Amino acid sequence: MAPQIRRIVDLSHPVGEGTPVYPGDPEPAFTPATTIAEDGYNVLHVSMGSQTGTHLDAPYHFLEDGARVDELDLGLLCAPAVVVNVRGKQPRQPITWRDIEPYASSLESGVILVLHTGWSEHWGTDAYAEHPFLDAAAAQRVVAAGVRTVAIDAMSLDETSDAAEHPSGFAAHYEVLGAGGTIAENLTRLADIDFPDPVVSLLPIRFRGADGAPVRAVAMEVVS
Repeated sequence: MAPQIRRIVDLSHPVGEGTPVYPGDPEPAFTPATTIAEDGYNVLHVSMGSQTGTHLDAPYHFLEDGARVDELDLGLLCAPAVVVNVRGKQPRQPITWRDIEPYASSLESGVILVLHTGWSEHWGTDAYAEHPFLDAAAAQRVVAAGVRTVAIDAMSLDETSDAAEHPSGFAAHYEVLGAGGTIAENLTRLADIDFPDPVVSLLPIRFRGADGAPVRAVAMEVVS
């Protein structure tokens, strides 16, 4: 029997007016371009930054010569996932290799690492920006294991700050993107992945030449 998708879990936040954004990023704006009442059909005018909502970072986000989002190998973005439970971390507490090490035997090339902090429960509040983050040494070990896509249910893989000088220097971003990898941020509903061996899809809108793009992230239970 051919493999079948038994269940799909939506890991994406809806995007609209008031969607939380990284400090300094453009606020999303949604206005009608046409309406059924006046034009016979609805078209929405959408204005937002490339890093809005549940989204993917391409290497170009931090590297001038890095791959753009429309150039990415799609094999990086739809693959088996390892979901690492790091719930219980305190605000702005680093996620270290010690937290990830129990899952180390499953980390290899072709696997998506998903960090489940539980921080999506703070979505839309000031506390959302106080999330845990992946520290530099752990990011380095993850990349050394062959992982090229890391996802998190928080605003950023690194510590979020609106200060002029970023406190951690975006170390985790540079480790993952510098290896030709990708990062997905602002996932949600990771607790609903209650089945083994999920396949996660993080396929972004194919914005030409962009640093990143929104995704409709999902986890799939695939059975044979």
